[in-house]
Amino acid sequence: MSTLRSVLFWLHLAAGVICGLVIAVLCFTGTALAFEKELIAWAERDARQVAAPVPGTPRLGVEELASRLRTAFPDAKPGNIVVSRDPLTAVAFTVSRTEGYHVNPYTGEVRQTASYAMGRFMQTMFEWHRYLGFSGEKSRPNGKLVTGIANIVFCFLAVSGLVLWWPRTLSWRALRPGIWFTQNTSARARDWNWHNVLGFWSAPVLIGLTLTAMPISFPWAAKLTYTLTGTPLPASGPQSSGAPPPAATVPAPAVGAKAVSRDVLLATVEREMPGWSSVSFRFAHRPDPAKPTAAIFTVREPGTWPRTAATTLQFDPFTGALLQRDGYADLSAARKVRAWTRFLHTGEALGPWAQAIAGLASLAGVVLAYTGVALACRRLLGRKPAKS
Repeated sequence: MSTLRSVLFWLHLAAGVICGLVIAVLCFTGTALAFEKELIAWAERDARQVAAPVPGTPRLGVEELASRLRTAFPDAKPGNIVVSRDPLTAVAFTVSRTEGYHVNPYTGEVRQTASYAMGRFMQTMFEWHRYLGFSGEKSRPNGKLVTGIANIVFCFLAVSGLVLWWPRTLSWRALRPGIWFTQNTSARARDWNWHNVLGFWSAPVLIGLTLTAMPISFPWAAKLTYTLTGTPLPASGPQSSGAPPPAATVPAPAVGAKAVSRDVLLATVEREMPGWSSVSFRFAHRPDPAKPTAAIFTVREPGTWPRTAATTLQFDPFTGALLQRDGYADLSAARKVRAWTRFLHTGEALGPWAQAIAGLASLAGVVLAYTGVALACRRLLGRKPAKS
Protein backbone atom coordinates (compact mmCIF):
# COMPACT_ATOMS: atom_id res chain seq x y z
CA MET A 1 0.00 0.00 0.00
CA SER A 2 1.13 3.58 -0.60
CA THR A 3 2.89 5.46 2.19
CA LEU A 4 -0.07 7.82 2.76
CA ARG A 5 -2.55 4.96 2.80
CA SER A 6 -0.27 3.00 5.13
CA VAL A 7 -0.03 5.92 7.58
CA LEU A 8 -3.81 6.34 7.51
CA PHE A 9 -4.28 2.61 8.11
CA TRP A 10 -2.05 2.56 11.19
CA LEU A 11 -3.66 5.72 12.58
CA HIS A 12 -7.06 4.10 12.02
CA LEU A 13 -5.93 0.92 13.77
CA ALA A 14 -4.32 2.72 16.73
CA ALA A 15 -7.31 5.02 17.26
CA GLY A 16 -9.70 2.09 17.16
CA VAL A 17 -7.72 0.05 19.67
CA ILE A 18 -7.27 2.95 22.10
CA CYS A 19 -10.88 4.20 22.01
CA GLY A 20 -12.68 1.03 20.95
CA LEU A 21 -14.20 0.23 24.34
CA VAL A 22 -15.54 3.76 24.93
CA ILE A 23 -16.89 3.90 21.37
CA ALA A 24 -18.67 0.56 21.92
CA VAL A 25 -20.27 1.99 25.08
CA LEU A 26 -21.39 5.13 23.21
CA CYS A 27 -22.86 3.07 20.38
CA PHE A 28 -24.66 0.59 22.66
CA THR A 29 -26.19 3.34 24.79
CA GLY A 30 -27.00 5.37 21.69
CA THR A 31 -28.91 2.41 20.26
CA ALA A 32 -31.03 2.24 23.41
CA LEU A 33 -31.60 6.01 23.55
CA ALA A 34 -32.72 6.34 19.92
CA PHE A 35 -36.30 5.46 20.93
CA GLU A 36 -36.13 6.48 24.58
CA LYS A 37 -39.43 8.39 24.74
CA GLU A 38 -41.33 5.76 22.77
CA LEU A 39 -39.99 2.87 24.84
CA ILE A 40 -40.77 4.58 28.15
CA ALA A 41 -44.29 5.42 26.94
CA TRP A 42 -44.81 1.77 25.93
CA ALA A 43 -43.45 0.41 29.21
CA GLU A 44 -45.64 2.77 31.26
CA ARG A 45 -48.78 2.38 29.16
CA ASP A 46 -50.60 0.80 32.12
CA ALA A 47 -50.69 4.23 33.80
CA ARG A 48 -50.54 6.53 30.80
CA GLN A 49 -53.46 5.13 28.84
CA VAL A 50 -57.09 5.52 29.90
CA ALA A 51 -60.27 3.82 28.73
CA ALA A 52 -62.25 5.54 26.01
CA PRO A 53 -64.84 7.79 27.70
CA VAL A 54 -68.54 7.76 26.95
CA PRO A 55 -69.15 10.28 24.13
CA GLY A 56 -69.86 13.70 25.61
CA THR A 57 -68.05 13.07 28.90
CA PRO A 58 -66.42 16.35 29.94
CA ARG A 59 -62.78 16.54 30.97
CA LEU A 60 -61.96 17.61 34.49
CA GLY A 61 -59.94 20.80 34.87
CA VAL A 62 -56.24 20.67 35.76
CA GLU A 63 -56.94 22.38 39.10
CA GLU A 64 -59.31 19.55 40.01
CA LEU A 65 -56.84 16.92 38.79
CA ALA A 66 -54.08 18.53 40.86
CA SER A 67 -56.40 18.43 43.89
CA ARG A 68 -57.08 14.73 43.31
CA LEU A 69 -53.35 14.08 43.13
CA ARG A 70 -52.68 15.92 46.39
CA THR A 71 -55.44 13.92 48.08
CA ALA A 72 -54.13 10.58 46.83
CA PHE A 73 -50.44 11.38 47.34
CA PRO A 74 -49.99 14.22 49.86
CA ASP A 75 -46.20 14.01 49.62
CA ALA A 76 -46.09 14.17 45.82
CA LYS A 77 -43.97 17.01 44.45
CA PRO A 78 -44.37 17.04 40.67
CA GLY A 79 -42.46 19.61 38.70
CA ASN A 80 -44.62 19.89 35.58
CA ILE A 81 -48.05 19.05 34.21
CA VAL A 82 -48.31 17.66 30.68
CA VAL A 83 -51.72 17.68 28.98
CA SER A 84 -52.14 15.65 25.79
CA ARG A 85 -54.83 16.19 23.17
CA ASP A 86 -55.13 12.43 22.77
CA PRO A 87 -58.38 11.52 24.60
CA LEU A 88 -56.88 8.17 25.62
CA THR A 89 -53.82 9.68 27.34
CA ALA A 90 -53.83 10.60 31.04
CA VAL A 91 -52.65 13.98 32.27
CA ALA A 92 -49.05 13.53 33.45
CA PHE A 93 -47.64 15.07 36.61
CA THR A 94 -43.90 14.56 36.21
CA VAL A 95 -41.56 14.36 39.18
CA SER A 96 -38.32 13.39 37.45
CA ARG A 97 -36.99 11.61 34.40
CA THR A 98 -37.92 8.29 36.01
CA GLU A 99 -40.96 9.09 38.17
CA GLY A 100 -44.38 10.62 37.81
CA TYR A 101 -48.13 10.34 38.30
CA HIS A 102 -50.90 9.98 35.74
CA VAL A 103 -54.44 11.22 36.35
CA ASN A 104 -57.46 10.13 34.32
CA PRO A 105 -58.87 13.39 32.88
CA TYR A 106 -62.45 12.06 33.02
CA THR A 107 -62.62 10.26 36.37
CA GLY A 108 -59.78 11.84 38.35
CA GLU A 109 -58.28 8.42 39.13
CA VAL A 110 -54.59 8.79 40.07
CA ARG A 111 -52.21 6.07 38.96
CA GLN A 112 -48.53 5.27 39.02
CA THR A 113 -47.01 2.80 36.63
CA ALA A 114 -46.38 -0.69 38.01
CA SER A 115 -42.69 -0.44 37.14
CA TYR A 116 -40.29 2.38 36.38
CA ALA A 117 -37.64 -0.11 35.24
CA MET A 118 -37.57 1.21 31.67
CA GLY A 119 -37.20 4.81 32.82
CA ARG A 120 -34.38 3.89 35.21
CA PHE A 121 -32.70 1.84 32.47
CA MET A 122 -32.85 4.79 30.07
CA GLN A 123 -31.51 7.11 32.76
CA THR A 124 -28.56 4.74 33.21
CA MET A 125 -28.02 4.62 29.44
CA PHE A 126 -28.05 8.43 29.33
CA GLU A 127 -25.51 8.73 32.16
CA TRP A 128 -23.16 6.30 30.42
CA HIS A 129 -23.70 7.88 27.02
CA ARG A 130 -23.05 11.42 28.24
CA TYR A 131 -20.75 10.94 31.24
CA LEU A 132 -19.44 7.36 30.92
CA GLY A 133 -21.16 6.48 34.18
CA PHE A 134 -19.37 9.17 36.20
CA SER A 135 -21.44 10.92 38.87
CA GLY A 136 -20.96 14.05 40.93
CA GLU A 137 -20.17 17.61 39.92
CA LYS A 138 -16.42 17.00 39.91
CA SER A 139 -16.38 13.65 38.10
CA ARG A 140 -19.03 14.23 35.44
CA PRO A 141 -16.99 16.81 33.47
CA ASN A 142 -14.19 14.23 33.24
CA GLY A 143 -16.56 11.62 31.89
CA LYS A 144 -18.03 14.11 29.42
CA LEU A 145 -14.53 14.99 28.22
CA VAL A 146 -13.68 11.33 27.63
CA THR A 147 -16.87 10.67 25.66
CA GLY A 148 -16.34 13.88 23.70
CA ILE A 149 -12.82 12.87 22.69
CA ALA A 150 -14.03 9.36 21.83
CA ASN A 151 -16.72 10.94 19.66
CA ILE A 152 -14.08 12.93 17.72
CA VAL A 153 -12.01 9.77 17.29
CA PHE A 154 -15.10 7.89 16.11
CA CYS A 155 -15.71 10.57 13.47
CA PHE A 156 -12.11 10.15 12.30
CA LEU A 157 -12.54 6.36 12.19
CA ALA A 158 -15.69 6.65 10.09
CA VAL A 159 -14.08 9.04 7.59
CA SER A 160 -10.76 7.20 7.39
CA GLY A 161 -12.61 3.89 7.18
CA LEU A 162 -14.39 5.01 4.03
CA VAL A 163 -11.08 6.11 2.51
CA LEU A 164 -9.42 2.79 3.36
CA TRP A 165 -12.45 0.88 2.15
CA TRP A 166 -12.26 2.42 -1.34
CA PRO A 167 -10.93 -0.34 -3.64
CA ARG A 168 -8.03 0.25 -5.99
CA THR A 169 -10.04 -1.26 -8.83
CA LEU A 170 -13.69 -0.35 -9.27
CA SER A 171 -15.20 -3.67 -10.26
CA TRP A 172 -18.04 -5.78 -8.86
CA ARG A 173 -15.57 -8.48 -7.83
CA ALA A 174 -13.61 -5.94 -5.79
CA LEU A 175 -16.66 -4.16 -4.41
CA ARG A 176 -18.86 -7.09 -3.39
CA PRO A 177 -16.91 -8.27 -0.29
CA GLY A 178 -16.95 -4.69 0.98
CA ILE A 179 -20.63 -3.92 0.50
CA TRP A 180 -22.39 -7.21 1.31
CA PHE A 181 -21.98 -10.23 3.56
CA THR A 182 -20.21 -13.30 2.17
CA GLN A 183 -19.65 -16.87 3.26
CA ASN A 184 -16.42 -16.94 5.25
CA THR A 185 -14.09 -19.79 6.10
CA SER A 186 -12.43 -18.24 9.15
CA ALA A 187 -13.15 -15.86 12.02
CA ARG A 188 -10.67 -13.37 10.62
CA ALA A 189 -12.38 -13.36 7.21
CA ARG A 190 -15.77 -12.99 8.87
CA ASP A 191 -14.62 -10.04 10.99
CA TRP A 192 -13.01 -8.40 7.96
CA ASN A 193 -16.20 -8.83 5.92
CA TRP A 194 -18.50 -7.56 8.67
CA HIS A 195 -16.21 -4.62 9.46
CA ASN A 196 -16.15 -3.51 5.84
CA VAL A 197 -19.82 -4.08 5.05
CA LEU A 198 -21.19 -2.47 8.21
CA GLY A 199 -18.65 0.33 7.94
CA PHE A 200 -19.64 1.06 4.34
CA TRP A 201 -23.37 1.29 5.03
CA SER A 202 -23.24 2.97 8.44
CA ALA A 203 -20.29 5.37 8.06
CA PRO A 204 -22.27 8.26 6.46
CA VAL A 205 -24.83 8.10 9.27
CA LEU A 206 -22.15 7.72 11.95
CA ILE A 207 -20.31 10.77 10.60
CA GLY A 208 -23.56 12.74 10.92
CA LEU A 209 -24.18 11.43 14.45
CA THR A 210 -20.67 12.28 15.62
CA LEU A 211 -20.69 15.77 14.08
CA THR A 212 -24.06 16.62 15.62
CA ALA A 213 -22.72 15.50 19.02
CA MET A 214 -19.87 18.02 18.93
CA PRO A 215 -21.89 21.05 20.17
CA ILE A 216 -23.25 18.89 22.99
CA SER A 217 -19.80 17.75 24.11
CA PHE A 218 -17.66 20.87 23.68
CA PRO A 219 -18.30 24.59 24.33
CA TRP A 220 -15.98 25.51 21.45
CA ALA A 221 -18.18 23.53 19.03
CA ALA A 222 -21.29 25.22 20.39
CA LYS A 223 -19.63 28.63 19.94
CA LEU A 224 -18.68 27.64 16.40
CA THR A 225 -22.37 27.49 15.45
CA TYR A 226 -22.63 31.16 16.43
CA THR A 227 -19.53 32.05 14.43
CA LEU A 228 -20.63 30.18 11.31
CA THR A 229 -24.13 31.68 11.38
CA GLY A 230 -22.94 35.19 12.23
CA THR A 231 -24.99 35.21 15.43
CA PRO A 232 -23.76 37.36 18.35
CA LEU A 233 -22.73 35.17 21.26
CA PRO A 234 -24.90 35.83 24.38
CA ALA A 235 -23.10 37.02 27.48
CA SER A 236 -24.13 33.80 29.21
CA GLY A 237 -22.42 31.71 26.52
CA PRO A 238 -23.86 29.36 23.87
CA GLN A 239 -27.52 28.50 24.31
CA SER A 240 -29.13 25.26 23.23
CA SER A 241 -32.37 25.22 21.26
CA GLY A 242 -34.16 24.22 24.45
CA ALA A 243 -32.96 27.22 26.46
CA PRO A 244 -35.91 29.26 27.77
CA PRO A 245 -36.75 32.45 25.89
CA PRO A 246 -36.20 35.85 27.54
CA ALA A 247 -38.60 36.33 30.43
CA ALA A 248 -41.57 38.55 29.66
CA THR A 249 -42.07 41.66 31.76
CA VAL A 250 -45.15 41.30 33.96
CA PRO A 251 -46.93 44.58 34.83
CA ALA A 252 -47.41 45.27 38.53
CA PRO A 253 -50.75 43.76 39.53
CA ALA A 254 -53.55 45.74 41.14
CA VAL A 255 -53.75 45.70 44.90
CA GLY A 256 -55.41 42.51 46.06
CA ALA A 257 -55.24 40.93 42.60
CA LYS A 258 -55.55 37.14 42.54
CA ALA A 259 -53.86 34.76 40.16
CA VAL A 260 -55.86 33.45 37.23
CA SER A 261 -56.50 29.71 37.42
CA ARG A 262 -54.45 27.40 35.26
CA ASP A 263 -57.65 26.17 33.62
CA VAL A 264 -58.35 29.66 32.29
CA LEU A 265 -54.78 29.99 31.03
CA LEU A 266 -54.92 26.55 29.42
CA ALA A 267 -58.14 27.47 27.65
CA THR A 268 -56.40 30.57 26.29
CA VAL A 269 -53.48 28.43 25.08
CA GLU A 270 -55.93 26.18 23.22
CA ARG A 271 -57.56 29.19 21.56
CA GLU A 272 -54.21 30.69 20.59
CA MET A 273 -52.91 27.42 19.16
CA PRO A 274 -55.92 25.35 18.00
CA GLY A 275 -53.65 22.72 16.43
CA TRP A 276 -51.88 21.86 19.71
CA SER A 277 -50.98 18.26 20.48
CA SER A 278 -49.52 18.66 23.98
CA VAL A 279 -49.08 21.44 26.52
CA SER A 280 -46.68 21.44 29.48
CA PHE A 281 -46.42 23.94 32.32
CA ARG A 282 -45.13 24.21 35.86
CA PHE A 283 -47.12 22.51 38.60
CA ALA A 284 -46.30 24.84 41.47
CA HIS A 285 -46.34 28.28 39.83
CA ARG A 286 -47.63 30.68 42.50
CA PRO A 287 -46.98 34.29 41.42
CA ASP A 288 -45.78 36.77 44.02
CA PRO A 289 -47.53 40.16 43.61
CA ALA A 290 -44.34 41.85 44.83
CA LYS A 291 -42.18 40.14 42.20
CA PRO A 292 -44.55 38.79 39.56
CA THR A 293 -43.24 36.29 36.99
CA ALA A 294 -44.97 35.11 33.85
CA ALA A 295 -46.91 31.85 33.66
CA ILE A 296 -45.12 29.85 30.96
CA PHE A 297 -46.73 27.20 28.74
CA THR A 298 -44.77 25.08 26.24
CA VAL A 299 -46.88 23.89 23.31
CA ARG A 300 -46.15 21.26 20.69
CA GLU A 301 -48.02 20.86 17.42
CA PRO A 302 -48.03 18.01 14.89
CA GLY A 303 -46.31 18.54 11.56
CA THR A 304 -43.71 21.03 12.80
CA TRP A 305 -40.31 21.19 11.14
CA PRO A 306 -38.16 20.10 12.84
CA ARG A 307 -40.54 17.69 14.56
CA THR A 308 -39.20 18.65 18.00
CA ALA A 309 -39.97 22.37 17.61
CA ALA A 310 -42.13 23.93 20.33
CA THR A 311 -43.77 27.28 20.99
CA THR A 312 -43.59 29.05 24.36
CA LEU A 313 -46.45 31.29 25.52
CA GLN A 314 -45.98 33.63 28.49
CA PHE A 315 -49.01 35.04 30.28
CA ASP A 316 -49.68 37.66 32.91
CA PRO A 317 -50.64 35.40 35.83
CA PHE A 318 -53.04 38.01 37.27
CA THR A 319 -54.95 39.08 34.14
CA GLY A 320 -54.40 36.13 31.80
CA ALA A 321 -53.14 38.44 29.04
CA LEU A 322 -50.70 36.95 26.56
CA LEU A 323 -47.41 38.81 27.03
CA GLN A 324 -45.01 37.00 24.71
CA ARG A 325 -44.96 34.22 22.14
CA ASP A 326 -41.73 32.50 21.07
CA GLY A 327 -41.45 29.71 18.53
CA TYR A 328 -38.86 28.09 16.29
CA ALA A 329 -39.07 31.00 13.84
CA ASP A 330 -38.12 33.40 16.66
CA LEU A 331 -34.88 31.58 17.51
CA SER A 332 -31.55 33.02 16.42
CA ALA A 333 -29.84 31.35 13.47
CA ALA A 334 -27.40 29.62 15.84
CA ARG A 335 -30.17 28.22 18.04
CA LYS A 336 -32.03 27.01 14.95
CA VAL A 337 -28.88 25.10 13.98
CA ARG A 338 -28.70 23.72 17.53
CA ALA A 339 -32.36 22.67 17.26
CA TRP A 340 -31.47 20.57 14.24
CA THR A 341 -28.14 19.18 15.44
CA ARG A 342 -29.46 18.22 18.89
CA PHE A 343 -32.30 16.11 17.51
CA LEU A 344 -30.62 14.93 14.33
CA HIS A 345 -28.25 13.24 16.76
CA THR A 346 -31.11 10.92 17.77
CA GLY A 347 -33.06 11.16 14.52
CA GLU A 348 -36.06 12.73 16.28
CA ALA A 349 -35.89 15.86 14.14
CA LEU A 350 -36.95 13.87 11.07
CA GLY A 351 -39.25 11.23 12.52
CA PRO A 352 -39.37 7.51 13.40
CA TRP A 353 -37.65 6.38 10.21
CA ALA A 354 -34.64 8.58 10.98
CA GLN A 355 -34.62 7.35 14.59
CA ALA A 356 -34.54 3.79 13.28
CA ILE A 357 -31.62 4.59 10.98
CA ALA A 358 -29.73 6.27 13.83
CA GLY A 359 -30.39 3.29 16.10
CA LEU A 360 -29.28 0.74 13.48
CA ALA A 361 -26.13 2.74 12.70
CA SER A 362 -25.32 2.88 16.41
CA LEU A 363 -25.85 -0.86 16.71
CA ALA A 364 -23.55 -1.35 13.73
CA GLY A 365 -21.00 0.78 15.60
CA VAL A 366 -20.94 -1.79 18.42
CA VAL A 367 -20.07 -4.52 15.91
CA LEU A 368 -17.52 -2.26 14.21
CA ALA A 369 -15.78 -1.67 17.54
CA TYR A 370 -15.61 -5.41 18.25
CA THR A 371 -14.50 -6.51 14.78
CA GLY A 372 -12.01 -3.64 14.54
CA VAL A 373 -10.31 -4.52 17.81
CA ALA A 374 -10.39 -8.24 16.93
CA LEU A 375 -8.73 -7.60 13.56
CA ALA A 376 -6.15 -5.31 15.17
CA CYS A 377 -5.28 -7.89 17.83
CA ARG A 378 -4.84 -10.61 15.24
CA ARG A 379 -2.58 -8.36 13.19
CA LEU A 380 -0.51 -7.12 16.13
CA LEU A 381 -0.27 -10.35 18.12
CA GLY A 382 0.05 -12.58 15.12
CA ARG A 383 3.01 -10.76 13.58
CA LYS A 384 6.10 -12.90 13.42
CA PRO A 385 9.32 -11.32 14.77
CA ALA A 386 11.76 -10.25 12.12
CA LYS A 387 14.73 -12.59 11.56
CA SER A 388 18.07 -11.23 12.72
